[in-house]
Amino acid sequence: MSPKNVIFKKTCKDKSVGVFMGKRDFVDRGDSVDPVDGVVLIDPEALAGRKVFVTLSCTFRYGRDDMDVMGIAFRRELYLSTRQVYPPLQDREKGIHTKIQAKLLRKLGNNAYPFFFEFPDNLPCSVALQPAPQDVGKQCAVEFEIKAFSAESQDAKIRKRSTVKLMLRKVQYAPESQEDAPSVETTKDFVMSDKPLHVQASLDKELYYHGETIKVHVNVTNDSNKNVKNIILSVDQLATVVLYSNDVYVKCVDIEDTGDSVSAGATLQKDYKMLPLLANNRERRGIALDGKLKHEDTNLASSSIIKEGVLKEVMGMIVSYRVMVKLIVGGEVGLEVPFRLMHPKPDAGKTSLEDDLIFQEFKRSYLKGIIGNDDDDEEGNVSGGDDMAPKEK
Repeated sequence: MSPKNVIFKKTCKDKSVGVFMGKRDFVDRGDSVDPVDGVVLIDPEALAGRKVFVTLSCTFRYGRDDMDVMGIAFRRELYLSTRQVYPPLQDREKGIHTKIQAKLLRKLGNNAYPFFFEFPDNLPCSVALQPAPQDVGKQCAVEFEIKAFSAESQDAKIRKRSTVKLMLRKVQYAPESQEDAPSVETTKDFVMSDKPLHVQASLDKELYYHGETIKVHVNVTNDSNKNVKNIILSVDQLATVVLYSNDVYVKCVDIEDTGDSVSAGATLQKDYKMLPLLANNRERRGIALDGKLKHEDTNLASSSIIKEGVLKEVMGMIVSYRVMVKLIVGGEVGLEVPFRLMHPKPDAGKTSLEDDLIFQEFKRSYLKGIIGNDDDDEEGNVSGGDDMAPKEK
């Protein structure tokens, strides 16, 4: 999450509008979602009578924007909300919803105005499919964005040099309660054998945190006359694109070729350790990632939690995980053990606003290959210069 008291800022090319926000990550807590709050700093002279608007959007993308729409590229806005910030439609003080907004307004002066959005309950969390190193342009992703712009009206043509865009991230932490530890078993009969092969695979729990080792217990009772030549374990990530199709991307994110064998009439009980990490899969195309903002912060996508009453189609992409256990016995005998992979809920710490605010330029550092020539970058969308810098009070 964002460091304490760091304020992220970004200003449009013509310096008419600048956006200041205290965080870029917003947490879905199941029954509620962190609101999106910030402050817009305007330059009345640069505005030249234009109004200022702020929008919060959630967009599902598939393919690059410049590709043919017919079955190749796809873009749909799952959510869009617009607020007029300047001239204000209500008293400035009534628009303050958070302590960080209040302190920013004191710091930035009379040309600063607050904005505030609340997420609807049915939106997905940020997620993106990792592109191949040679890919250029936007790939398959669910993205959240704050856009501030100046225009004569909300429906007027928006000039790129008068627009500033900030990518946000909506995340979800693991629930406090866990379900029962998963256990799966199967029995395989062979034509030339009087007795079967029995296999059981189980995990020590149902929910794991990113970076946590997964312990897989395998119990093999081979009463058949066949020899088990090898046991192979893998962790698979399943990303289902549900918005416009039911394409399923199945990617192995960890594998263990054990070399263990079980001869006819023998048994095996053994624990194996698996550790799915993005660090071991950075160059592999199609792996789902948490939609984080910085390359060094990225990890495998968390398991999707579908809220009651929410249509799957609105989720854009649904991510799930499973452990695969395969026994090589001439052919294959396989088991699928589902589990969830998520972030732990952080300790509830109080953010002190007594210290001075640290202003940091809001630069979008995407995963290599996800962003090529983005519109606002082509126009030189910059972070705040001297004439938009906050004045000490």
